Amino acid sequence: MSLNIRLLFITLVINVFCFAQAPKKNSSSDIYLSIQKLNFLGKALYIAAHPDDENTRLISYLSNNVKAKTAYLSLTRGDGGQNLIGTELSELLGVLRTQELLAARRVDGGQQFFSRAKDFGFSKHPNETLKIWDKDLVLSDVVWVIRNFKPDVIINRFDHRSPGTTHGHHTSSAMLSFEAFDLANNTNAYSDQLTQTTTWQPKRLFFNTSWWFYGNQENFDKADKTNLLSVDTGVFYPNLGLSNNEIADIARSQHLCQGFGRLTSRGSEKEYIELLKGDLPKNKDNIFDGINTTWTRINGGKAIGDILYAVEKNYNFKNPSEHLPELLKAYELLQKSTDKDWKTDKTKELVAIIESISGLYLEATANTSSTNPGGEIEVEIEAINRSKNKIVLKSITLTDVISKDSIIDLKNNIKSNFKINYKVAENTKYTNPYWLNDKSTLGTYVVSDQQLIGNPETPRAINALFKLEFNGKEIHILKPVVYRFSKPDKGELYQPFEIIPEATAQIKDKVLIFADGKSKQVPIVVKAHKDNAKGEVVLSHTTGWSVDSDTKAFNIINKGDEQTLYFTLTPPTSENESLITPIVKIDGKEITKELITIAYDHIPQQTVLMPSETKVVRLNIEKAGNNIGYIAGAGDKVPVSLEQMGYYVEQIDPSVITTSLLKKYDAIVMGIRAYNVVSELKFKQKNILEYVENGGTLIVQYNTSGRWNKQFKNIAPYDLTLSKDRVTDENAEVKILNKNHSLLNFPNKITSKDFEGWVQERGLYFPSEWSNEFTPILEMNDEGETGKKGSLLVAKYGKGNYIYTGLSFFRELPAGVTGAYKLFANMLSLGKETVVTKKELKQ
Repeated sequence: MSLNIRLLFITLVINVFCFAQAPKKNSSSDIYLSIQKLNFLGKALYIAAHPDDENTRLISYLSNNVKAKTAYLSLTRGDGGQNLIGTELSELLGVLRTQELLAARRVDGGQQFFSRAKDFGFSKHPNETLKIWDKDLVLSDVVWVIRNFKPDVIINRFDHRSPGTTHGHHTSSAMLSFEAFDLANNTNAYSDQLTQTTTWQPKRLFFNTSWWFYGNQENFDKADKTNLLSVDTGVFYPNLGLSNNEIADIARSQHLCQGFGRLTSRGSEKEYIELLKGDLPKNKDNIFDGINTTWTRINGGKAIGDILYAVEKNYNFKNPSEHLPELLKAYELLQKSTDKDWKTDKTKELVAIIESISGLYLEATANTSSTNPGGEIEVEIEAINRSKNKIVLKSITLTDVISKDSIIDLKNNIKSNFKINYKVAENTKYTNPYWLNDKSTLGTYVVSDQQLIGNPETPRAINALFKLEFNGKEIHILKPVVYRFSKPDKGELYQPFEIIPEATAQIKDKVLIFADGKSKQVPIVVKAHKDNAKGEVVLSHTTGWSVDSDTKAFNIINKGDEQTLYFTLTPPTSENESLITPIVKIDGKEITKELITIAYDHIPQQTVLMPSETKVVRLNIEKAGNNIGYIAGAGDKVPVSLEQMGYYVEQIDPSVITTSLLKKYDAIVMGIRAYNVVSELKFKQKNILEYVENGGTLIVQYNTSGRWNKQFKNIAPYDLTLSKDRVTDENAEVKILNKNHSLLNFPNKITSKDFEGWVQERGLYFPSEWSNEFTPILEMNDEGETGKKGSLLVAKYGKGNYIYTGLSFFRELPAGVTGAYKLFANMLSLGKETVVTKKELKQ
């Protein structure tokens, strides 16, 4: 690889991983690629179920080699998955994974869409999936995206003909796409949409197949390939200095919370797509064969194409700005076209190219990262023309308010800077992911604004509209107001500019367990989002619970500072579950949301407003032991839940583990996927098992099958084979196999009632085989399946006890499921029944 190509590759990686928030600055090669894409009038839509389902090789190939406008429709935002880089789960994980998808699309050149479907966890059959999702609603979203994006070809990631053989979400995505292909052009289908969009008939529907779907390579080689097309997605792009599969791998590596960081690859690589609907292309190397993808496709397009094809053919890499006159002429002709959809799409592309070839830099940066409705900010404008072309800035409008209305001649490489004082309208909505504004159902998000459906993000509230003249031709360019700053260890950084409440309140613990009738102090952290924030907090609660004071006042001088208020909460005398909510009263407003920040280097910082509430549980629970050691895995909140039960929990650094160090713990708990993600454990497994042998209790939570380090012979002292067995129905019947086992009787009696009210699933990655030393405790299964006995296994090892569990405690404990707390307390107490007195139990 030459030095220049290495530098191009390094630049791409730096832009993606460190400065994803910064505006893209296009090189001459980037501009040329944009012109090539401008001259291709064809669209492809890739459809699957989750973030990371998409085939980035094919998306990048279609976008960068074919030059088609390519998009990925992920039906869900991946909210039901796990998180390998942090503690965000459920809705917050969906926000993180949304941004990772957008980061991937910034790399491979695609667009991103979503439906309102929620990832509610693993589903074994599309019948279950479509029932929970509300098939008609999600199908309407797929039709809506097709009608708006208007793809010529659609490619399904999964096979609609194989229900029950893979994740129900996967098959459902293909089934819905198959049905929507024809419905999108039916005026009787979802006719209410047609006041805001038009019908559309895609030309072809494909299935992105491979040998994997045939079971093995041999079966695939023998298969009838009459309806299959193949393309080489390993093509090399000299202007970019990268192979297509390198770009695809970098895009794939944006899914960091799912552990998809990977090495880049190069070389020829075949992708296959099977025709499902439409006509088979005569040229099987060209997915668009027979479809008009030239400028003649649109009204008035021939004259536009004559200009733009010539620009592409004679492109001046050293001085792209010389093409401005031709581009302006093409722009003028394009505005006369009556083809609304292509006119809108191609105008955006053309304006972006005009901006880039002029070396025009336009930016509007706020002096703060956020403000409130009615707040005042200072916006700094930077405008510079780095070409010899005549460009005049006529005015700047900040969200419907003309803030600068004087003509500025932008001379070559002379920077213009000025500041604008701007007052945000009182009725401006808070910044928040639009799909989280209303309470969702189990399977779908509630979105009332039809125009938002499909969008990856909420449109920015404050934008700067630059009205410019290029050689006498007026063009408008819209830029979001952003926050730009620097850090000594990271350099220049960008953040989205947010509109947030004047103050928010948060209870850190989302579940509070009251094991007896004693009162607890509940700390409520109030954070000011403006200077001199004064108000009061009311702790809302239900009948049976009581607080020491109706309201408590706060007075915070500086924006960003916090004040902690303490309410004393007293539980009812009997078992009870309820919610408490801190209500902030400030400036005549009542705010019941808490503000959560999601910050990682590979995505723009996100602020999310979620209901500020905590589940409070009055639970008669007993425990034995006190000191718990916790070895963190892929990230979970189980330690916080154990502290709620009254345990002292100490996080153990695997690198310092010795047999003598572990002696002080009454029990040790391994976090989820610990053996998958903590490489140090391969050196410490001997010490951990010696701890058990000497009388300790070890609880190993689920690990994914086959993913631990190959140096592990086993993660247990005896033979134990993990599988992909799982029970996805959280209400599935649980059979108790050994009612007399101490794990079910000490110190709490466990009955079938303790498995009521579980969330999302029973458990996952259960062992399928184990040695006779293990005792299975429970049996469960999804409808139509045989019983699974591997969810909770116990084995005596030396003087101690080894417990392996695939039960989803990492979901149940943070959700405040009472039965899960009692069962986990019994697991921690195993082996202590002969040495603990009744008095100690109550302590």
